Amino acid sequence: MAKRTKENNAPTVESPEDIEEFDASSATDAFGDAMPVRKAQHFWPSAKRLIGLLAPEKVGMSLVFVLVAAGVVLSVIAPKILGKAMDVIFAGAFGKSMDANVPVAAVIESLRQSGQDNMADMMSKMDLVPGAGIDFPLLSRYILLVLAMYFVASLFMWAQGWLLNRLVMKVVYKLRKDVEDKLNKLPLNYFDTRQRGDLLSRVTNDVDNIQNALQQAVSQLVQSLLTVVGIIIMMFIVSWQMALIALIALPLSAVAAGVIGSRAQGLFTAQWKNTGALNGQIEESFSGHDLMKVFGREKDMLDRFHEKNEELYKASFGAQFVSGMIFPVMNFVSYLAYVGIAVVGGLRVASGQMSLGDATAFIQYSREFTQPLGQMAGMANMLQSGVASAERTFELLDAEEQEPDTATEKLPAHTDGHVEFQNVSFSYSEDKPLIEDLSFEAHPGHTVAIVGPTGAGKTTLVNLVMRFYELNSGRITLDGVDITAISRADLRSKVGMVLQDAWLFGGSIMENIRYGRLDATDEEVYAAAKATFVDRFVRALPDGYETVIDEEGTNVSAGEKQLITIARAFVANPSLLILDEATSSVDTRTELLVQHAMAALRSDRTSFVIAHRLSTIRDADTILVMEEGRIVEQGNHQELLAVRGAYYRLYQSQFAGPVDDGAAPVPEVPVTGTGSEATI
Repeated sequence: MAKRTKENNAPTVESPEDIEEFDASSATDAFGDAMPVRKAQHFWPSAKRLIGLLAPEKVGMSLVFVLVAAGVVLSVIAPKILGKAMDVIFAGAFGKSMDANVPVAAVIESLRQSGQDNMADMMSKMDLVPGAGIDFPLLSRYILLVLAMYFVASLFMWAQGWLLNRLVMKVVYKLRKDVEDKLNKLPLNYFDTRQRGDLLSRVTNDVDNIQNALQQAVSQLVQSLLTVVGIIIMMFIVSWQMALIALIALPLSAVAAGVIGSRAQGLFTAQWKNTGALNGQIEESFSGHDLMKVFGREKDMLDRFHEKNEELYKASFGAQFVSGMIFPVMNFVSYLAYVGIAVVGGLRVASGQMSLGDATAFIQYSREFTQPLGQMAGMANMLQSGVASAERTFELLDAEEQEPDTATEKLPAHTDGHVEFQNVSFSYSEDKPLIEDLSFEAHPGHTVAIVGPTGAGKTTLVNLVMRFYELNSGRITLDGVDITAISRADLRSKVGMVLQDAWLFGGSIMENIRYGRLDATDEEVYAAAKATFVDRFVRALPDGYETVIDEEGTNVSAGEKQLITIARAFVANPSLLILDEATSSVDTRTELLVQHAMAALRSDRTSFVIAHRLSTIRDADTILVMEEGRIVEQGNHQELLAVRGAYYRLYQSQFAGPVDDGAAPVPEVPVTGTGSEATI
């Protein structure tokens, strides 16, 4: 089950197995706690919404349908014309064997008198000319007409395919944009409670699968459906009796497709769920590759991979096997109908109830009738997979967004950085309170260090300042303005933040530093780099500031990466600076350089520093000691050591031996307020 981190109680996914809590058929609340399993969307509502993605392109789609319809009409009429050509050949061959001086009517009458009624009936259906052979000019016209119809039909089909691809690509382009926009609107706890591998699978694999379904399945299904309708009409025109025999295949095929298809849909949903789980497992393996090597867990990770891969194999095999049964079952049904049509057609030709050309055309229709049915069955396979992906994508698009900005205030270009917490309460879960009735004030230009044991709420405190989470009650002000009355973008533009995990983007060192403020000049970037001691090691690199950070950032050390992220924050020139364990990954010498850099740059800037290593915050103006979401002590380094309370115990646990708290005792620091209330 999803667990909260010890530091800030933010819900996170503990392992790839947790992915089963976040698929389309189950869910967790915003805090990682299991909720009652929610039923997945049904096939038809999801399919309808999937097709609805094409609604903005209704003009283009109408043209696609017109082109498909025109191509289908030409394709289904062509066999009837070809049947007439067959009648010309048969009548010519038959007429050539007759005496030119004997009228056709006399020959037919003679056959009836001799008891050959079937032959007489068959000849009566022919356009016979006694003694004349095949009418090649007429035959040529029929053949050329059929070829022209097939050529134009193919041209229409090519045109609709080209147009449909353009329309689908526009729709998928918008869908990807909507997904990206949605990701930017989701609250932080949405990402805390989901595995990155599954989210990546929804954004990439599932959207790609939707594109394939729209490009191929939709077009083919429409074409096949119109072809079936057109062929049915032509079969009734040729012979309604034989058409009824052919239509026996329809209900049988529909029952087979419905029964098998419903089973396949559930398997396709499981396939894509397991795809997301496997992606999460792979992403975790690569991200923690070094750690896996250190602890010798290669076999364990490989076993977990094989387990996930086996689950995906079973789901994928089952989905493909079950859906693959549709085509052979429908093919078998069509063969039964074909046998019946061949027998009945032969009897009707022999009895003179229909011409040989019509019988030939009908048999061709019966064969072409099964082809689109088979294509529809095959496309149902792809459509079901696409709908399963659409369900997962729609679930992402339907996720609850963060509360909209109700900005009524706008901060000036430069703020003083006066931050005040007023009776703030916040918890990730209603049954697990974290911060309750917290009040404190940070004056402009001061450095406020926040220390305390893991889970005390230190990171949560600064996350609330950034509005990554919304308060349960109380308010936080920046220069006297409630931060909820300021747009998130305006608020965060005044804040520079350096996290414990140094994250660099693919690109040069120059680009990574400039990311803090995209309009920063080269000189400003160099100045920030020098102030944070980045310039010292960058100048030694062969390409200097143009050195490209590789995908994993392995061509710079952990400490150098952290210095670059600090330079990135400083180039933004924020009014408020937040350092969340910013020196945790640097060596002692580099840590000293960073401390000097921060001391030089925090003038006229309020700074919040979260630190476990108390050596980094000795010179902080004020130190807040937190326990269980409350401020239990406050003061500077020497004052808190003199109190010999929580801070003293933390300091003593990190430094062996007697604590040097000064030659003379320092008077106890008065604290205004009780409990979690304090004023700096």
